[in-house]
Amino acid sequence: MISEPSSHAKSVPGGRPHPVSVERSRRKVLGRKIFRGIAAVGVLFLALGVTGAAAEYLVTANRKAHIAMPGELVDAGGFDLHMVKQGTGGSVVVMEAGSGETSLSWRNIPAALAANATVITYDRAGYAWSAVSPNPRTGAHIVTELRTALHARGLKGPYVLVGHSLGGMYMREFAQLHPDDVAGLVLIDARPEDDDRRTRKLLEQAGFAGNPPPPILTALKMSGALRMFSNVLLDGLVAPPDREAFLDVIASPSYFTTKQQEADLAHLTEDAIRGQHLGALPVRIIARGRSQDYATAGIPPEIGKQLETIWQDGQRKMLELSTDSTLVTATESGHMIIHDEPDLVVNTIDSLLEVLDARQ
Repeated sequence: MISEPSSHAKSVPGGRPHPVSVERSRRKVLGRKIFRGIAAVGVLFLALGVTGAAAEYLVTANRKAHIAMPGELVDAGGFDLHMVKQGTGGSVVVMEAGSGETSLSWRNIPAALAANATVITYDRAGYAWSAVSPNPRTGAHIVTELRTALHARGLKGPYVLVGHSLGGMYMREFAQLHPDDVAGLVLIDARPEDDDRRTRKLLEQAGFAGNPPPPILTALKMSGALRMFSNVLLDGLVAPPDREAFLDVIASPSYFTTKQQEADLAHLTEDAIRGQHLGALPVRIIARGRSQDYATAGIPPEIGKQLETIWQDGQRKMLELSTDSTLVTATESGHMIIHDEPDLVVNTIDSLLEVLDARQ
């Protein structure tokens, strides 16, 4: 039985709807179905996103609550820095981690040094347990905040400063701003003072975009995707043994934002320490022996070789920092010497402490 045509439909002889009208009606129905389908998928993804974000928030809050914060919070000039003290005697060794690294990055090195020294590790403002600083993330502000916290903790110089990667530049600026507070300097594959100047065009040529913007990293963390796909997303960025602490304690909106600000302002620290000479200050330099894996970052091999040459040249130029400077190569290490050859780091610092003790 054929139903009666709609009063709005054009008819053809025999009383049936016009084919054009039928096709339009079908398209409208199909369009409504597609719209409803898209809306349903959108609602589903939204629900999954909200569920994932809620789950990530609960998991992070629960795990962080069960992780005992080592050390203590110390005033750094109106806000707190997280600081860990190990050992009680000898020289005060202050350790500054690299870009995106925290007090946890040093693993067992501080404990190994604590037998002969008082060892201080800490989290820069905005990292891990430390509060966010109101100051721009320049080397000068970072040095001032660290020194303020050390004094608040009752730890006066002269210090033996140890800096890895970007932290090496901050320790160099500390030595420049407060030379009377520094007894020695250890630079672990530290970023050279001309790194930005010499590598910028090469990186542009390679199309290297750097890390994803903080909002994207924050969204990945808050949605739970960073935890769910950590083996892929954190590969080459965070070592497997450190990923749990990274996800539960370190990764946060303030962390991603602070890390990016440090990177954006690092050229100011380079400018501040360019041409630096520290007199007869004992300086020990540990350079990596193995090249970075530039291919993983999408950098062509020929550009990668140039970048590595520039880095190694910068390590050797740091011998000019002092009349008492030496360089050792960590033959089994990439950039993370503190993980690949921690014993070499400990031995280098201990040897410097012995020299300083003999002089005293």
